[in-house]
Amino acid sequence: MKAKIRLELITAAVEDNAPIPNLSLATVAALTPPQVEISFSDDLIHPIDLDGGLKDVNLVGITCSTKTAPRAYEIARAYRERGVPVVLGGIHPSAMPEEALEHCDAVVVGEAEQSWPRLIEDFQKGNLERIYQQEGFTPPEQIPQARRDIYNPKDYFPIGSLQATRGCPYLCDFCSVRKFFGGTYRYRPLEDVIEEVRSLRHKVIMFADDNIVGHPRYSKALLEALVPLRKRWIGQASLAGLEDEEMIKLMAKSGCMGLLIGFESISEENIRLSRKYQNRPDKYQHIIRNLHRHGIAIWASFLFGFDHDDKGIFERTVRFAIEAKFFSVVFAILTPYPGTALYERLKEEGRLTYEKWWLLEDQEAHAPHFHPRGMTREELREGWEWAWREYYSYSSILKRFQWEYPPNLVNKVIYFPFNLFQRRFVHKKILGGERLGWTKMPWRGKVK
Repeated sequence: MKAKIRLELITAAVEDNAPIPNLSLATVAALTPPQVEISFSDDLIHPIDLDGGLKDVNLVGITCSTKTAPRAYEIARAYRERGVPVVLGGIHPSAMPEEALEHCDAVVVGEAEQSWPRLIEDFQKGNLERIYQQEGFTPPEQIPQARRDIYNPKDYFPIGSLQATRGCPYLCDFCSVRKFFGGTYRYRPLEDVIEEVRSLRHKVIMFADDNIVGHPRYSKALLEALVPLRKRWIGQASLAGLEDEEMIKLMAKSGCMGLLIGFESISEENIRLSRKYQNRPDKYQHIIRNLHRHGIAIWASFLFGFDHDDKGIFERTVRFAIEAKFFSVVFAILTPYPGTALYERLKEEGRLTYEKWWLLEDQEAHAPHFHPRGMTREELREGWEWAWREYYSYSSILKRFQWEYPPNLVNKVIYFPFNLFQRRFVHKKILGGERLGWTKMPWRGKVK
């Protein structure tokens, strides 16, 4: 009789991200045979004590992004020193498998629906391979419902997350989604998605899709099916799918409260250079007005450091964002992630400051990790900090409030508390370099 496997699944700390359950590891749990005993640790919620807090298990699986790779490697080393085999997976190990193998016993490259069950079987036989990579991408009907029972719901925002589609046909040179999930949309059977939505106990749900409106026919069918469920939802969307006002009306009818949209730049030259052809700056205002008119809030994101950015880009972008009355904005410094066309171009041009910048201690303090064309690295960082400070100033928060649009929950109840929290985040994290924890958030009970 085979000994029972005790498997520990770990999410390496993702800086100061919002406490939302990790869907990828909940999916891995669903792929794990029922005879395997699973435990789960979120390093963001409960930072792992590498000296005295390791669990008594005989296999560990860790998922990580590029920015959290060093922490994942630390955790892996701690377990391996105790003789426990470690498997790494996620965006970064998939892009840099040889590097990851220096810190673990096996790497899962890409999606895991077909490779993870084989890995568990090999481990049971004592024959663990070094790299597991399935052929092609997972057929969408084989994507299982996530096993949400592995995590404590009190540790997270009261929101349920799920994924309806995978893949992206766009060619943005700074993004790794296409390489990881493929260049075509794959959409799960509608009945499977709706069944999963029904199973979520929270009133508010989040679609973790990279573009919830990527396939118009499927997206409209999904939205129509959501209407009678009376859920409220948020998600990510491409601007290309939002030029259709009928789609926006249906989104609002189906319960959409807000969208995360990557505007990236207000410069047409930057959009062309980055190959984000689905963005058309001349259409931004029209789409923004339509979304707001139908009560849908916008979480916008912008990148600084493109080759056509000059020192005036910060003021122009912040002015545009304030006039657009975005609910919230994330300003990011352009980052050359491994496996992207941007990384390869900057490397070829000799503009990277350090090829493996993610291995630097306190990597955020060293950003930007390349030499921009239109300004110095110091000017780019100073302008980035100014943009955050200006956008979340008291005067900006007041100017951006949507007095004239529908009195929805996001606008009337959440707006001011959220923006004041963001202002605190800016001054403590962005400007002060502090780390903000989630262990004392009000919805949580006593931490054991």
